[in-house]
Amino acid sequence: MVVPGQQNTEEKVFYPPEDLRVDAHVPDLNSYRALYKKSIEEPEEFWRDVAQEFYWKEPPSGRMLQYNFDVTKDKVQIKFMEGAKTNMCYNVLDRNVLDRNLGTKVAFHWEGNSPDHHLTITYSQLLKQVCRCANALKQMGVQKGDRVAIYLPMIPELVYSMLACARIGAVHSIVFAGFSSESLAERIMDAQCTVLVTADGVYRGEKLIKLKQISDEALDHCREKGSLTVQKCLVVKHHAFRIHGNDTCNKLQTRWNAECDVWWDEAVDSESDECDPEWMDAEDPLFILYTSGSTGKPKGVLHTIAGYLLYTSLTFKYVFDHHHDDIYWCTADIGWITGHSYITYGPLANGATSVLFEGIPIHPHVGRFWEIIEKYSVSKFYTAPTAIRLLMKYGREPLNKYDLSSLRVLGTVGEPINPEAWLWYHDAVGQGRCPVVDTFWQTETGGHVLTPLPGATPLKPGSATLPFFGVLPTILNEHGEELEGEAEGYLVFQRPWPGIMRGVYGNQERFENTYFRKFPGFYVTGDGCRRDKDGYYWITGRIDDMLNVSGHLLSTAEVEAALSEHSAVAEAAVVSRPHSVKGECLYCFVTLKDCREFNHTLMDELKRKVREKIGPIATPDFIQNAPGLPKTRSGKIMRRVLRQIARNEKDLGDLSTLADPNIVEVLLSQRCEAAA
Repeated sequence: MVVPGQQNTEEKVFYPPEDLRVDAHVPDLNSYRALYKKSIEEPEEFWRDVAQEFYWKEPPSGRMLQYNFDVTKDKVQIKFMEGAKTNMCYNVLDRNVLDRNLGTKVAFHWEGNSPDHHLTITYSQLLKQVCRCANALKQMGVQKGDRVAIYLPMIPELVYSMLACARIGAVHSIVFAGFSSESLAERIMDAQCTVLVTADGVYRGEKLIKLKQISDEALDHCREKGSLTVQKCLVVKHHAFRIHGNDTCNKLQTRWNAECDVWWDEAVDSESDECDPEWMDAEDPLFILYTSGSTGKPKGVLHTIAGYLLYTSLTFKYVFDHHHDDIYWCTADIGWITGHSYITYGPLANGATSVLFEGIPIHPHVGRFWEIIEKYSVSKFYTAPTAIRLLMKYGREPLNKYDLSSLRVLGTVGEPINPEAWLWYHDAVGQGRCPVVDTFWQTETGGHVLTPLPGATPLKPGSATLPFFGVLPTILNEHGEELEGEAEGYLVFQRPWPGIMRGVYGNQERFENTYFRKFPGFYVTGDGCRRDKDGYYWITGRIDDMLNVSGHLLSTAEVEAALSEHSAVAEAAVVSRPHSVKGECLYCFVTLKDCREFNHTLMDELKRKVREKIGPIATPDFIQNAPGLPKTRSGKIMRRVLRQIARNEKDLGDLSTLADPNIVEVLLSQRCEAAA
């Protein structure tokens, strides 16, 4: 019998700390179960209660939620609070300033790439800046329903721009400010954006990124394709003027088209700081966010207003157990869904104070994260397993230089976290007293769908645990049959929740084929999943990343977790390689911790580790030393590239989205020709 508050070292179960449970929104597992039951059995009443927290110009005219998931019966569609009218920007800003008297409360502590650059923005200041930007966009001809592309680094103007779009009913399409000109052009053309918001340039660490030049090249590409819809390009003087001084402007000189290009300070700063919100239908579009497009054409995931507002607000409140005096920090970029939901909309809807971070974890030193946590007394910290594994390489010494006693809840996002990284995060960063909320969700889901609640859920390292309110998960086998009890198969959902995507922009057929055609009646995540004897869910990785070795289906995520348990391994990535006998075999890339040597003894130890953890069938055929892995600038490993390296394919396609394209050449030069 495990006593709450103690650790079961055999099963590695961690219980919520008693001091956190005292004032937690959901203080125990029974409270979670009661709320979850109501959300599933009485969804109309559950979501109507949540909606009462927000402002509605007009109430809904019918049922809260209507949907069809069965593509064989009718068109797939989801509607939430149909008939209601509201405005997203009003609910996350005006409501906080006017109704909740939070005008003087800090909305964001902005930290630049350099520790010398920082800014504090209150809710009143944020509202005024958003109104100025909204008025400037209207002067440029932007109207309700128009699409605006935003290609900005993590600076306050990024938040101003997206909320300004929401205020006037325009649809924002944010493109991560590390994507290539071709990627930017593709997204501009698909959404037919009329305005592009960008900056002159930005430093990420020591690297200068010339955003205006990239934007010009993107618009040239649109023009060459005969699809140039952008009429105005609004440019923030970020690098040359605000940060580094006019003397560095020459580094960024590029074309200036006076008919199209407009400086932000000239267009925005002179505008009125008052702007009436456009009252929108609940199901009007809020934003389009394109998937990375590592394989095939990017999908424009479409989210609408009312359901996304309620879902991001509620998940933020409960998953991070938010209280009014918290300082919250999500290290993601707003160019990804995590930044949309859990830097901008979710926190602001709760009147939270957040850190907005422009930099990278190891610049100008490897303790930058811990330095910022100490500086602002961060209490809730949300980051990616990739960042955790990166910082693990440097050990605990950088952590010991800073006071992390303010931390109360830790979170992870972006990919399944291996148990070793989870334990280091819990023990080293959280000092053994902070729950780790391992959140599973997708661009398409809009918010967390499988997640612990820090005051209620016993934690198992590596498990996303249980479903969030209103979410009904199921595991199916290849034949679409529901599996009960302990099982492994395809993770699907039986019904929608308010924040789920409403479609692929301009392509209903692709929406239905991608998410609903394989198993009619279910939303198909594309992820494999295992459910254990306690009903906990463990994400085993993308179904595309499953390997079929001699008729046995293996999860790459499980093999990676086993490899990462070895004390010499900082990070591992596993892909398939064709095998004449087995069909497929495992090709493993391992990045070692500093000062560890890659040799045959280590390879034997790694193979033995996998055999012991998973079984002989999972024994790797190839283990390659990888000084680094090909990752996007958000930190996600590009497995497509690794598969191509493993298979010795010469044409690796577009590598412009990689943070360090040079690593590909290194990996190719060290590729294994013979089995390990």
